[in-house]
Amino acid sequence: MKLIDKISWLMGRVQRSLFPHLNQCLTSPLTEQEERLVSILEILQIERHVPRTISRYRYPGRKPLDRQALARAFVAKAIYRHPTTSDLHRALQSAVNLRRICGFAATGDIPSESTFSRAFAEFAAGSLGCSVHAAQVEEYLSQQLVGHISRDSTAITGREKPAKKIAKEPRLPRKRGRPAKGEQREAAIEKRLDRQVQQTAEEAIRELPIACDRGTKKNAKGYKTSWNGYKLHLDTNDIGLPISALVTSASLHDSQAAIPLIKLTSSKVNYLYDLMDAAYDAKRIEETSRGLGHVPITDRNGRGKEVVPMAPHEAERYKIRSSAERANSRLKEDFGANNIMVKGHSKVTLHLMFGVIALFADQLLRLVD
Repeated sequence: MKLIDKISWLMGRVQRSLFPHLNQCLTSPLTEQEERLVSILEILQIERHVPRTISRYRYPGRKPLDRQALARAFVAKAIYRHPTTSDLHRALQSAVNLRRICGFAATGDIPSESTFSRAFAEFAAGSLGCSVHAAQVEEYLSQQLVGHISRDSTAITGREKPAKKIAKEPRLPRKRGRPAKGEQREAAIEKRLDRQVQQTAEEAIRELPIACDRGTKKNAKGYKTSWNGYKLHLDTNDIGLPISALVTSASLHDSQAAIPLIKLTSSKVNYLYDLMDAAYDAKRIEETSRGLGHVPITDRNGRGKEVVPMAPHEAERYKIRSSAERANSRLKEDFGANNIMVKGHSKVTLHLMFGVIALFADQLLRLVD
């Protein structure tokens, strides 16, 4: 079944059956934003990835709260752009429809803020966001042929102090020229890109730095901007659906995440072209892309020399790469990626992944709007 047909069928069922049922059960009709939330939750089916803990509880005392309702509430937090758990908690107490949609029947069923925080830590430790995202890509895109994958990164400002840099042991400068007969020289350090060529995606990702630190990047106008925090690396398809996402230290150069992303995305979907800006202009990256059956189109980095312009057909395809920039922009403006209040790589990743899965579902909805 084609992607648009699958989404049309699902949304038709939601509009014919679920919306009328909810309007009968709720005290007031669903607003447009509430209908959007319900549709996104129906696409994500986050309940399948969170075990229910309230049923068949055999022990005395207060029963553990339903983690599925908490997970739905965190998706709502991203969609409604609530910056903190306190804001989400107040919204659930004051908005009856929102509370019922998330799964809390009455105000007394809403857990405390500390319970929300503990659940968030559990979800982060279990990589809930990544699991839901992988399932969505498998469900909707694994059988589709994707034309272009656009690769880009964006700065994520953190709320924590940068980690202290570990001092590297000084190395003696390598001697130049050919070694003398019988002379033993220290082997050159293997570069990360060279190692990544031989590694699996998972092995390469484990080697990437993930501590909060200071990053610097040129903006669209060519000026350097710096921030403390992390960097989100994103692969998106032609219609802006995020396929793969990695969160690394802010200081990591974009090129260091390219090969893991190429391998990770290639394991999820079948696609033809890799579209990358000048930060990804490296021989090993292009070789990896071609080795996996893709055609890399990369904006050249002259490194101080004159750059040969792209061929006209490549330049035309390269325009599609703006989908990655739009996805990063929507994550920040519409799904809370610019309001990071949690600390630590796993929690920051979960916060961002709630936005990524909400963006994925919202982009699917736009196909049938």
